[in-house]
Amino acid sequence: MVYASVGILALLLNAILNWKTMSEAKFRSDPEDKKQRVINRYGGFLIAANCFFISDILWGILDQHHTIPGILFFLYSAAILYFVFMLLTMLTWFRYVVSYLDKDNFASRLLLVSVWMVFVIGFIELMLNYFHPFIFSFDAEQNYIPEAGRNYAFLLQVIFYFLAAGQMLGISFRAVYRLRIRYLAVALTCLSLGTFLGLQVFDSSLPFYSVGLMVGIAVVHTFVEAGEKKEKEVRDHIASIMAEDYEVIYFIDLETGDYLEFSKSDQYRSMDVPSAGKDFFKETMENIKTYVYPDDIPYANSFYSKEAMLENLEGRRSFSYKYRILVKGEPRYFLFTVMRDSASQYLVFYEKDIQDELVAEKKQRETQKKTVTFGQIAESLASNYDEIYYVNVTDSSYASYEVNNIYGQLEVSNSGADFFGDSYSNIPQIIHKRDQEKLMEFLNRDFLLSALEGRKRTGIDYRITMSGMTHYLRMTVRRTSDGSHFIIGVENIDDEIKREKQHMRALQSEKELARRDELTGIKNKNAYMELVESIQNNINNGMDYLPFGLVVCDANNLKTINDTQGHAAGDEYIKASARLLCDIFVHSPVFRVGGDEFVVFLRGSDYTEKENLMKKLRDQVLENKETGSGPILASGMAEYVPRIDNFVTEIFDRADKEMYENKQDLKSD
Repeated sequence: MVYASVGILALLLNAILNWKTMSEAKFRSDPEDKKQRVINRYGGFLIAANCFFISDILWGILDQHHTIPGILFFLYSAAILYFVFMLLTMLTWFRYVVSYLDKDNFASRLLLVSVWMVFVIGFIELMLNYFHPFIFSFDAEQNYIPEAGRNYAFLLQVIFYFLAAGQMLGISFRAVYRLRIRYLAVALTCLSLGTFLGLQVFDSSLPFYSVGLMVGIAVVHTFVEAGEKKEKEVRDHIASIMAEDYEVIYFIDLETGDYLEFSKSDQYRSMDVPSAGKDFFKETMENIKTYVYPDDIPYANSFYSKEAMLENLEGRRSFSYKYRILVKGEPRYFLFTVMRDSASQYLVFYEKDIQDELVAEKKQRETQKKTVTFGQIAESLASNYDEIYYVNVTDSSYASYEVNNIYGQLEVSNSGADFFGDSYSNIPQIIHKRDQEKLMEFLNRDFLLSALEGRKRTGIDYRITMSGMTHYLRMTVRRTSDGSHFIIGVENIDDEIKREKQHMRALQSEKELARRDELTGIKNKNAYMELVESIQNNINNGMDYLPFGLVVCDANNLKTINDTQGHAAGDEYIKASARLLCDIFVHSPVFRVGGDEFVVFLRGSDYTEKENLMKKLRDQVLENKETGSGPILASGMAEYVPRIDNFVTEIFDRADKEMYENKQDLKSD
């Protein structure tokens, strides 16, 4: 009974560890369902192992009583079953290994063909053994006698197991850690089966192969089956926790479309969205028709094919989009986020109701606009200056302010009875010698009143000398709305001057000059055409381009200025137009593409703030028109719409059309 007890123990252990796996195995399944195919083949191996354990138990019991007369038939039948199920465990094991690796290559096909050949040849030899006992036989006393053919058959199987173990070890070293452990477990099982089968060659009186099967099954269960189940438990636990922050989370198998759904949202459950868990992409496309706000259906449909999701994930871990879902008949904005797992086998899909967040953000922005005081605006403007003087126009008394703390608040730093007199006293002490005379001429009350006649501001750049170092400053003068005070701001422009000098040095290069407009210093039409060509190539090649827009501008009245004031005045008008555009669109390149035509390539923060910047430009143009100072530019804007715009010229044409409409409005005002 010692021999048979090993088989009994192995049978019980297999049943305890793998009852669920064996029960989930099916004889037939969808050939495209690779996950179920692996389960089926591993279940087949486990069932074959059970059959071998039963035959080994039967052999152990019968062999112990082999001296009983008439038992030879049963002994012979048990031996045949022993060899048949041994071959069957080999066949089913290698079919599982090939399915688990999921590599449809020459080595896998050769291995399967070879194993099938060994199985068929072995089966034929067992049938022929009755007529010519070269696998096993019995003597006159009914003792089992292994023949030479048995040893050759065993050794051939041992070679197959060792070759498979070597292949699995090679694959494991190239795999990521999680898969490496599993591949090593499969390799160890191959070694266990081969080693114990080899021991069986040398001693047929002990159940070595049953021990090898028992060890291999335990290893696979511990490191493969249990590992995958543990991963699923962890994934389910994480999803359950994260589901508290989302309406619903899906784990989607990229290959099959199968998915798992997690949701703790009462709102989502109340919608009764159909969920079969079989094909996420197909089911979602069907649900869109019922649950998505009608105006958003075409937009939503563009995302829910496997190809579209993979295209949007190209080169990044995740992407998001939003549209409206009908909840109890009312549209609410939902944010959808798609991610790939590290092994790229699954997609993780999140849905979140952001309607309340959007409403709250809008309300907050409106509240901020209402609560910003004039003083805060003044302090924000003052933060652009190092010092501000508030000078009484009538008696020249003044107070000076500095921005001295991190909150941008103004603090009084000095005051006096005569701003102009105090300035004249200080000029010889700190102002650069070459700039003293022009600054004294500028800081004259009557001169400032005259300079500000019909203008909102005037200014002067000059240098000061401190500790042997020269610094560039800019003084800007405005009048208050009631005309009672001058507001004089002083700012350090060292960095600006340095940038201008560096910029001018860069302009000396021949390549840069070819792309610069000689009159204004901004980029010219050549540079613009190079940019258009680069963008168009990206669009033609199907590459996602960063969000951008085009602003097309045309300077009004240039011909009139040239005819009445001369071309020098016209040139100044063009340069002023370029400066205005550069001052407003500070993060975007400006191009002069014609005599009085400009294009701005909106990008980055300028693109994000495009509406505000366009309003700022048009407000300034209206102000220039009213005051009669500064350039008057007609303008139009259009933005790039992916998958709709196929040519940059389409975007330019829309902006150009809007510019001409604006031009007509400026003429009619």
